[in-house]
Amino acid sequence: MRKFILSLLPVFLLAACGKNVITMEPKSGYTLILQTRGPVLGYTSAPILTVDGYAFKDLNRNGGLDVYEDWRKDAKTRARDLASQLTLEEICGLMLYSSAVDANDTVLDDKARRLLADDHIRHMLVRNVASPAIGAGWSNAVQAFCESARLGIPSNNSTDPRNYSNGTTNINNYKPEQDGEFDPAGESDISKWPRELGLAATFDMDVIRTHGEVVSAEYRALGITTALSPQVDIATDPRWRRFYGTFGEDPALSRDMARTYCEAFQNTPGSKAGWGSQSVNCMVKHWPGGGSGEGGRDAHFGIGKYAVYPGNNFEQGLIPFVDGAFALPGKTRMASAVMPYYTISYGQDPSGQNVGNGFSKYIIQDLLRDKYQYEGVVCTDWGIVKDYNVPWEHKGTPWGAETLSGPERRLLCFEAGVDQLGGAKDNAVSMAAYELWSKKYGEESARARFELSATRILVNIFHVGLFENPYVSPENAAAVVGCREFVAAGYEAQLKSIVLLKNAGGMLPLNRKMRVYEPLRHVPAGLSHWQKPTPSYDEYPISKKLLGRYFEVVDTPEEADVALVSIKSPVGHWGFVMPDEKYPEGHYNPISLQWEPYTATNARAHSIAGGDPHESSANRSYRGFTETSSNSTDALLVQTTKAVMGDKPVIVMVAMERPFVPAEIEPWADALLVSCGVSSNALLDILSGVAEPYGLLPCQLPAHMETVEAQCEDVPRDMECYRDAQGHVYDFAFGMDWKGVINDTRVKRYK
Repeated sequence: MRKFILSLLPVFLLAACGKNVITMEPKSGYTLILQTRGPVLGYTSAPILTVDGYAFKDLNRNGGLDVYEDWRKDAKTRARDLASQLTLEEICGLMLYSSAVDANDTVLDDKARRLLADDHIRHMLVRNVASPAIGAGWSNAVQAFCESARLGIPSNNSTDPRNYSNGTTNINNYKPEQDGEFDPAGESDISKWPRELGLAATFDMDVIRTHGEVVSAEYRALGITTALSPQVDIATDPRWRRFYGTFGEDPALSRDMARTYCEAFQNTPGSKAGWGSQSVNCMVKHWPGGGSGEGGRDAHFGIGKYAVYPGNNFEQGLIPFVDGAFALPGKTRMASAVMPYYTISYGQDPSGQNVGNGFSKYIIQDLLRDKYQYEGVVCTDWGIVKDYNVPWEHKGTPWGAETLSGPERRLLCFEAGVDQLGGAKDNAVSMAAYELWSKKYGEESARARFELSATRILVNIFHVGLFENPYVSPENAAAVVGCREFVAAGYEAQLKSIVLLKNAGGMLPLNRKMRVYEPLRHVPAGLSHWQKPTPSYDEYPISKKLLGRYFEVVDTPEEADVALVSIKSPVGHWGFVMPDEKYPEGHYNPISLQWEPYTATNARAHSIAGGDPHESSANRSYRGFTETSSNSTDALLVQTTKAVMGDKPVIVMVAMERPFVPAEIEPWADALLVSCGVSSNALLDILSGVAEPYGLLPCQLPAHMETVEAQCEDVPRDMECYRDAQGHVYDFAFGMDWKGVINDTRVKRYK
């Protein structure tokens, strides 16, 4: 498998025998040691040793070559040696994973310095990056700081997915469509791809492999060595807010995509061990699957803390992990880290314990470690050891451990088999948890347990070559990240991800001479998923300037040959209504997949799970309550546009974050397309025939909300699907091209 070249360094051919030639190459802020029979070493302050004709970094500055400094030894041997030298404070620091930090300068701010120095953290979650060059310079500043510390342990910088065409790239000065335009043949601050659900819509492992190779190359150029991805939860409940971040609802498709994704990220071609300077660790999430929250609610909040299994289908949710991310075809063997989800896997622990997955010995030790022999790092989701006040607040998520103290929660995590605490700091609290372990099991047991986690964590840092060279070239980052080749690859994936659901009379593709009308889209004020007020706004989703590059743009329906209507899938709320005079504790509410108001007359009278220390009732039923989506105006826009267009065709494009009920829009659409995080250029290239539709539905589209209520939260593909006016059923793996319904090898393999 090919990986993209990351570095502008000269390439040395290694002879089968002969003397190791060592040369020095000064860089801006760091120095490289090049050797013909050994790895490149990058350093700022550590002395360089020469042993047996090879160069090594003396990271602990003791004048000798320690086992952990010897790059000729395997990662596990080196990690064990280093772990044995760590103080308790240093071990506890390794077992923490920072909250988000910003790479907005090439010097460290006070927050980053405190995390590195006071808490001994060596895992930094990077959020905003001012530019590729600044991101690389910031990473170098972090690594120079770490190298100057007692043992010179480098930082394993990480990121959530950031390569999306819909603007969530976390590159500060990047605008996905400046004035509505995006040049798919040009350069950018980072390559832009569809969301994970869009990648899934390609049903194409070559696309996933290329995505992994490109994005991991960009990450390494930025100094990022761990991806907090892929998210391989089977999206078994269509209402789940994080549906868009999955590979859909099919276990087999998610399995194959997880395996291909992790292999592409982690493998360094030509490396004996598979790992190397082009590798990026994958932290696969969320074990054992987070897509079965009762009522589709989100476990970031106490109102969504319970995952339920009315279909008795817990085991199927493990498939993308056990048979996918943990069964890689290459030498890296398995995803190097795994993140349990926030949820309580209700009723699954034979002991009867119901605690969040990050606190559960059954979920982590008994299943993940013992039954499935997982060897990598287990890192909790962010904030599970923090406090919260009320179940509708997004703060801490200590589900099932709400009444415990901070040290007691951390102890429970460590007893369960957790290695790292996501989004946690306060090293002293972890040291207090160590003391609790010592009192309970003995000092020798405590040291062994914490050292075991330190070893696992260090193995991942050794695997990606950071102890040899953690430094990256800002000039190289500027040249590699968002280069033409990478942007083109991402754009090709965007095109392949778009799904054509309806093409009445074969009206698509459109002639470029056609006169096109785009109605103004209005979205009323409301609340975001995080319960923050959102203002009303009006927009033309596709700018007239961009639309004019493809068609003749007109201002009225009367002038037009065809109308283009761009909308979003229903933005259902979070399944809860805040307290008011009538409901002092608030009340649970349905999460709707339709635009128009929905009343849950057929919901469960009594919830399967429920209860919180701040709730007086354990029944979380929402039967009889009504939900109206924030963008209810979108369905009305389709209907009114068809009314004013009369017999002239209307094309509807839905930006889909999760499944929706098409009944409110399909009868008024002559052509219907769905996309998952693509640029307007990609949509217009499909409409104008520059490219042909290729995507397939990675999920079912329900016939109505009654089938959504009747489906089991833990069972995939168990809804009655919508049938359109042409008799086509919008089921998993359905899609059309210009010739009609697609029935290729992808459909035959997965349908």
